[in-house]
Amino acid sequence: MGPADAATVSAAALPGLRAQGRLGLLTRGWPYRRGAGFAPANPSPALHIGLRRVRAVLARGTEAEGLFEAALGADLTGWQLERARVQLAFGEWLRRQRRAVESRTHLRAARDAFDALGAVPWGERARRELRTAGEASPRRDPDARDRLTAHELSIAQLAAEGLANREIGQRLHLSHRTVSTHLHRIFPKLGISSRTELGAALDVG
Repeated sequence: MGPADAATVSAAALPGLRAQGRLGLLTRGWPYRRGAGFAPANPSPALHIGLRRVRAVLARGTEAEGLFEAALGADLTGWQLERARVQLAFGEWLRRQRRAVESRTHLRAARDAFDALGAVPWGERARRELRTAGEASPRRDPDARDRLTAHELSIAQLAAEGLANREIGQRLHLSHRTVSTHLHRIFPKLGISSRTELGAALDVG
């Protein structure tokens, strides 16, 4: 688990943490402090994106809104999942501030992005938030991507985009042999026999 992941706190858990007086421990504790201190010397976009989201989630009062907007205003090109997670967290925050109408825009965008990425659990969470905010959001019809784990889906999508195994490995910090092994497990799940069929199986345009 990386520093950004270790620092991530579910927005839904914050009220309980505040009630227990533990919120300060999170922002002063080693996961957040280690990630924030490590960030200036680390060029990893994932780390900086994750920390911006965490700062917004942990912020109090009106400060949170500005931090969420700053997180969404950053360059998230190529980071659709992270952008959707920021939108989900922002929508959750707005709903808790009794700004349900405003929250729906972000929750709807997050849901659509999660659906497009095949991130089913995240999509369902966005749907629950939308329903709580007063908007009907039926379950998405299952498709071939639902047969894959999130890790397998990431590999399959990159392969469908034309990346070679070594390039996929570099993106996901895996060896090219591990990528190859995953692909050979993915093919039968999708009912295909080669990577050239991945685009059609995943409906990648």
